[in-house]
Amino acid sequence: MSDRIPRLEMAEMRPDLAAYLTPRVERLRYLGELFKCVGHAPDVTLQFMHFTDALKHALPDRLTELGALTVASYMENRYERHQHERLSEKLGFPRTWIAQVNRLDPAAATELSDVEKVAQTYALKALRTRGLEAQAEFDTLARLLSPAEAMAFVMLIGRYVTHALAVNTLGLKPPVPSIFEGEQ
Repeated sequence: MSDRIPRLEMAEMRPDLAAYLTPRVERLRYLGELFKCVGHAPDVTLQFMHFTDALKHALPDRLTELGALTVASYMENRYERHQHERLSEKLGFPRTWIAQVNRLDPAAATELSDVEKVAQTYALKALRTRGLEAQAEFDTLARLLSPAEAMAFVMLIGRYVTHALAVNTLGLKPPVPSIFEGEQ
C-alpha cells in the first residue's frame, strides 16, 4: 500500500467535500480509504462524485451494478467489487446473479437477461481492447438501449476504470469483505 499520500479524515477535508460525503459515510458507517486519499483533490473528487450520481440516474440499477461489478472484477479492484456486491444485495439482486456477473462469462450466465449479457460482453471487449475493437459489441448494445442509456453505459465503464486505477495504484485494501467470503 502506498503511504506517499497522507490519509485525510473528514475534519481535515475541505468543508464542501466533507458535507457532500457525510451522508455516504453515515450510511456506510466508515470513510473509505480512497476518499481519505482523493480528498486532497476536492474539486476533482466532487466532480467525480457528481458524475457517479448522474450515472446512477441515467441507467437502471441492474445495468449500473453489472457495469460496476464487471469492471471491478476485470480490473481486480476488490475494494469496489466488495462494495458493489453488498449494494447489489441491498437492491435485491440474488447472489447467484452477482456471482455470475463476477465470473465475467456472459455467454454461460443463466441469471443475466439478454440485455445484461450483451452489456457485459461489450464491457469486457471494450476493456480488453481499450475500446479499439468493441464497435460491433457496442452496436449490439445500442440496438437494445436508448442512445442515452448506451452512452451512459460507456461512460459508466470509464468511471469504474478510473476508480480501479486509483485503488490499484495506491494498493488499497477493501473496506468490507466480499459477500462470498467463507463460501466454497
